[in-house]
Amino acid sequence: MDIKTEIKCFRCPGTRCCTYTTEALGVAPRSKADFDHLLWQISHQGVEIYKDEGDWYLMFRGSCEHILPDGACGIYEIRPQICRDYENHWCEYDAPAEDGFELHFKNHAELLDYCKTRFKKWGKYPA
Repeated sequence: MDIKTEIKCFRCPGTRCCTYTTEALGVAPRSKADFDHLLWQISHQGVEIYKDEGDWYLMFRGSCEHILPDGACGIYEIRPQICRDYENHWCEYDAPAEDGFELHFKNHAELLDYCKTRFKKWGKYPA
């Protein structure tokens, strides 16, 4: 059996999982000050915020610099451990991760609308 047919990565157009990275916020945002800080973060190009399974994350859009034009990894033999540990039993090839997010904010305006709904007096006084 050809291993390339068994690994979804070889069939995935655009190497989807290697086009972003995420970082858990650690503590869920609760206060207006917390959300004000998130508004600053999401105001930067390529930054998104999402909530998944109760946890909040920052998502940074940007492709891995080691992806070759054919989608293969240019440093496969010395790739970081997180890449080695990645299993694709379920991955972006099956469905976009965003499909399962509880909340997903792609820009400042989307998060601001959420803040105005969550905090009825948003903007009425300092965070």
